[in-house]
Amino acid sequence: MHPSPGNGHALPTQPHRRRQVMSLCGMCAVRCPIQVEVQDGRAVWVQGNPNDATMGTSLCAKGVAGLAMEYDSERPQQPLIRTGPRGSGQWRRASWSEALDYVAGKLQDVIARLGGQGVAISDRGGPFTDLTKSFVKALGSPNYFNHDCTCARNVHHAARSLFGWGRKGFAYDIKNARHILLIGRNLLESLQVKEAKQFVEALGRGAGCTYVDVRATVTASKATRFLRIRPNTDYALLLACIHLVLKDNLYDADFVNRWCSGLDELRQAVEGCDPQWAAAQTGAPAAEIEALARDLAAAAPQVLIHPGWMTARHGQSFYTARAAYILNALLGSIESPGGMIIAKAPGDVGRKGLKKLGDRIPAPEAPRVDGIGAVHRHWDAEAGLLHLMYEALETGQPYPLGAYIAYRHDPLVSLPDPQAQLKALEKLDLVVAIDVNYSETAWLAADVILPEATYLERANILAVKNGPKPEVIIRDQAIEPRFDTRPAWWIFRELARRLGVGQYFDFDGIEDIWRYQLEGTEVDLQTLRSRGMVSLAAKPLLWDRAQGLKFKTASGRIEFHSPALAAAGLAPCLAPYQGPPELAPGQFRLVFGRPAFHNHAHTMNNPLLSELMPENTLWMHPEPAAALGLADGDLVEVTTDQARQTGRVSLTPWIHPEAVFLYHGFGRSVPWQTRAYGKGMADHRLQTGLLHSYDPAGGGNNLTECVVRVARTGL
Repeated sequence: MHPSPGNGHALPTQPHRRRQVMSLCGMCAVRCPIQVEVQDGRAVWVQGNPNDATMGTSLCAKGVAGLAMEYDSERPQQPLIRTGPRGSGQWRRASWSEALDYVAGKLQDVIARLGGQGVAISDRGGPFTDLTKSFVKALGSPNYFNHDCTCARNVHHAARSLFGWGRKGFAYDIKNARHILLIGRNLLESLQVKEAKQFVEALGRGAGCTYVDVRATVTASKATRFLRIRPNTDYALLLACIHLVLKDNLYDADFVNRWCSGLDELRQAVEGCDPQWAAAQTGAPAAEIEALARDLAAAAPQVLIHPGWMTARHGQSFYTARAAYILNALLGSIESPGGMIIAKAPGDVGRKGLKKLGDRIPAPEAPRVDGIGAVHRHWDAEAGLLHLMYEALETGQPYPLGAYIAYRHDPLVSLPDPQAQLKALEKLDLVVAIDVNYSETAWLAADVILPEATYLERANILAVKNGPKPEVIIRDQAIEPRFDTRPAWWIFRELARRLGVGQYFDFDGIEDIWRYQLEGTEVDLQTLRSRGMVSLAAKPLLWDRAQGLKFKTASGRIEFHSPALAAAGLAPCLAPYQGPPELAPGQFRLVFGRPAFHNHAHTMNNPLLSELMPENTLWMHPEPAAALGLADGDLVEVTTDQARQTGRVSLTPWIHPEAVFLYHGFGRSVPWQTRAYGKGMADHRLQTGLLHSYDPAGGGNNLTECVVRVARTGL
C-alpha cells in the first residue's frame, strides 16, 4: 500500500496486525491525548492516552464518537467547485489538481489587484496555527484570524491588561483548590476531560464550589452553592466580592503589596458596590453574595475564581473577566498550589522550543484590515477580531479584501447574524472552505470546498503545550484516508507552490516538518511518537512568590490600574457597572450553551451523537410561560424583528425568568447532513443586528444581548 498524497510516510500494512498510535483527538478544540487501536488498517478503538497521568484512558462522549465520524459517509469526500449562485447547493466534483489550480488562480488575481493583504484566513485557533499563519504571511498578508472573538478574546485581553500575557498564560490547579468560583464556566458539560476529572477529585476531597449562571447545569448540580442570577449581571457580583474583600481586609496584603499596583484606584472603583447593591442588580441574595466572598477569602490562597471561557457575552464581559483576575490576585492565588499557576514555556525550564515555520517568512508591511495595532492598539493582533473583517468588507476601509479562506472554522454559525455576514461575503471574489464537515459557511458562502482528512487520517505539525511542565505534543496519522481527502499541511503547501512562495514550504512530507521543528530541542522523534508527548521538565515549576515572579507589564507588576487601558481611553481599573437594559413585557434574553456530547455546531450530524440529542428545545421558566399560555412541549415561535425559529419549549424552574436558553449548533441547513438537516432551532440566526455589537474594551461579540419574543404556534 502506498501512502496517500502528502502523508509523508507509509503506514504499516501487514495483515492481521494490531498496532497502537498515540495522537490527539479532533472532536473538539480541547485536543485530548489519545491512543488509537488499528486493526488491518482500520481504526477499531480510541481511548485516552495512558501515558498522560491525569488523562489516563478516559475519553468523553465526543471522543468516543470519533470512530462514528470516521466511518460516516456524510462528510466531504472530494474537492467541490460551486456551479450555481452562492448558497444554491449546486456543486461539481473536481480533482485536487483542478481545485487547487482554481483557488490559486483566483488568489493570484486578488493579489495582483489588491496586494497580498487582500487575502484573509481564519481557523479554529489552537496549537497548530503556525501553519495557517505562515501561509497567509507568505502571501504578504497580516490578516490571520481565529474564532476567539466569539469565545475568549475578552478574557485574553483582560489578562494582558493585568499581567502582560494572555489567558493561556495560566494553568488552573483545580485538584488542589479549596474553593472554586465558576461564573458560567460549565466544567462538566463544556468540558476538558482533564479539568473535569480534577474538578470531581477536588470536590471529593471536600473543596467548595460556587456556580453562578442564569440556569442550572450539570456543573451546578455538583456545586456546593448555586446562584441563579439575572442575565448579563455577573460583573456586579464580582464587584461586590472585591468590595467586601477590601473593606474587611480579607486580601493577601503581603502578595498585593509586593506584586500589585493600583490598589487605591481599585478601592475607588468598587466604592458602593456592596452585597446589597449587587443583590438588587443580580437577584442573588445579599447574604449569599457575602458568604461567597468570605468563603473565597477563607480558602485563599488555594482558591480559583475562573475568569471564564466563552465570555463573548455582553458589553462588560472584559471587565467581568478583569474583575475575576483581580480577585484571584487579591486573594494571593497567583502561582500558588490550588490557584492559578503561571504557564511555563520551554525557555522557562531551560529548554529550546519548537522552530516555527513562520520565522523564515518576511513580515507583511500592510496594517491589519481589522485595525488592530493601528487604530486599536490595546488589542492583541495575534488572533484578530473577525467581525471587524466584516466591517472592512462593508466599508472598504482601511482597504478592500478579495479572498477569504475558512479553515476548520464556521463563522456563519459562530458569529452573530449570518444573513449580514453573507451579504458582506458577497463582496469577495473567492471564498474557500477547508473542513472535515460540511459547514454552514462551506455550503452557503464558499466557491470551493477542499476536504481535509480527519484527525485519524492525518498528521499535523508539532506543538508545545505550556504549563507547570511544558511538553511537546503530536498528532500522528493512524489510518489512510477513506476518501479523496488531504491533510492541511499538504493543502497549504500545494497552494503555496502554485502561488510562487513554495520556498517557505519546501518539505516533502510531515516528517520533514517535524524534524525541522525539533531542531535543537533534544526531543527524540521516535520517543515522541511512541508516547504522544514529551515533557520538557522533570517536575512542575513554580516560581518563588517572594522574589521570582515575572510579569510582562511595563511596571513588572500586576496592574490593577492599567496605563495601556487609560491610553486607549478606557476605564483603567474597573469600569462603572452598567446594568442590562430593561426588557419589555414578553421579551427574554436569549442565552446558549452546549451539552457534554456535542461540540458547538460540529457534531450534530454524527451518527452516534445525533441520537443522544437530535434537536434542541427552548428552556423557559414556568411563570412567564404561564403568562403566555404555554405548556411544556408546546410548539413555539421564537422571534426578533428580523428572524424567527420554530421548535418545542421545555419548561423548567432551573432558569431565570428573564432568560430563555438554547443548545447551540442546531437548525442545520445543509441537506447532505441528513441526520441534522432542519432539526431544532438556530440561536445564531436570531442574533440579528449583533454582528457589530461587541465589548468596546475586550472586542468580543455581545452574543447574549439578543432579545427575543416567544409565542405559541400551531404550524
